[in-house]
Amino acid sequence: MAVGIFDSGLGGLTVYDAVAAALPEVPFVYLGDNAHAPYGVRDAGDIFDLTCAGVERLWDEGCDLVILACNTASAAALRRMQESWVPEGKRVLGVFVPLIEALTERQWGDNSPPREVRVKHVALFATPATVASRAFQRELAFRAIGVDVEAQPCGGVVDAIEEGDEILAEALVRSHVEALLRRMLKPEAAILGCTHYPLMEPIFRAALGPGVEVYSQAALVAASLKDYLARRPGFRGPGSRVRFLTTGEPARVSTKATQFLRRKIAFDAA
Repeated sequence: MAVGIFDSGLGGLTVYDAVAAALPEVPFVYLGDNAHAPYGVRDAGDIFDLTCAGVERLWDEGCDLVILACNTASAAALRRMQESWVPEGKRVLGVFVPLIEALTERQWGDNSPPREVRVKHVALFATPATVASRAFQRELAFRAIGVDVEAQPCGGVVDAIEEGDEILAEALVRSHVEALLRRMLKPEAAILGCTHYPLMEPIFRAALGPGVEVYSQAALVAASLKDYLARRPGFRGPGSRVRFLTTGEPARVSTKATQFLRRKIAFDAA
């Protein structure tokens, strides 16, 4: 048994890197659905079906606990999966929860009435599907009051990152930040709501300017998973083998992943 990490492509490797560093004794199996990436332009039904298929493949690998290291899948599919699809003895967790906890300074299980929080003006950068789901705004409103969220769908950024075109990715990030700043002049915080975006974090920071607190998910997810496994050690599992699987062409994905993390990563066919 191991802990599974699922993503539509390569973006979840930023999460893998963080959780592997925080939990070196835990074996992880990573599955990238590169054959169907990006998810950010798909409809909710399609995202649900693809995500369920990926999670089932990780269950076949002995991963009773699977992390959706994809904001689009977390936003568009996770609630439906947890309410009507995930069987007893399995767990599927998303990457939104640690982010909401950090922003609202309260635990997910705290169901007390919404209250004032420190940050009032939040810029959200995410895929078109994540923005359309309004999942972030919904969960934030359940826990905090008086927070203004301006969301920017960042079309094209994931595709450029997956293709290794850093020049295009940087240009798109600057364009999307400029578009948001025309609508929200002085955000206090910015959410990088896609696990691909940490690779572009310096560009986001430079385009946003000083004084904007940037929330990037990988470290938050790693800390949250470490706490979760400390409380539920049964999901840690006895496995020992780290694997990287892809629905795409393994050699091509391995090359892209190696460029992505700047160290050798070898994928097998899922």
